[in-house]
Amino acid sequence: QVQLVESGGGLVQPGGSLRLSCVTSGSIFSIDYEAWYRQAPGMERELVAGITSSGTTNYAASVKGRFTISRDNAKNTMYLQMKNVKPEDTAVYYCTVIGRTSLVDTRNFWGQGTQVTVSS
Repeated sequence: QVQLVESGGGLVQPGGSLRLSCVTSGSIFSIDYEAWYRQAPGMERELVAGITSSGTTNYAASVKGRFTISRDNAKNTMYLQMKNVKPEDTAVYYCTVIGRTSLVDTRNFWGQGTQVTVSS
């Protein structure tokens, strides 16, 4: 079974830094697209950052210049480096992967989420 596991969340002070990790395991032959989403209490889930298989990235305007998305293919791990965090960054962060589970089947998978709380 394909599983995505996020880690690295926690409590951080405004202006601080945090790095989230997402490890993918299971029968995925290739990954077409990976992204981080977040959902604050009472709010809709929103895209934070995404990265294609070629390395092209995109960011929400609210995090551009502060967050960096990257991957390590050898470790099957995606990262979200968060710098200069703000209280409004507080949310549950989810990783998602669009990948091939067979030569003809492409599916979307989600992690369980990790809590990030920005507070002094």
